[in-house]
Amino acid sequence: MKPNIEELRKKYMDNPPEGMTSKDIRNMSGDELLDMDYFLNEDDLFDDEAGVEGFYIL
Repeated sequence: MKPNIEELRKKYMDNPPEGMTSKDIRNMSGDELLDMDYFLNEDDLFDDEAGVEGFYIL
């Protein structure tokens, strides 16, 4: 499934990540936007893994 680049661009232009401006987002390539989105949401990829924190086999 390929995300819509223009939707991502609008999302980040409306609310740019810390240290960036809307102009920075406007000038990014599609690949750069996808990379940024991936890294900003990387932790969300593992939210559904139950029992990872604090699970020890003794």
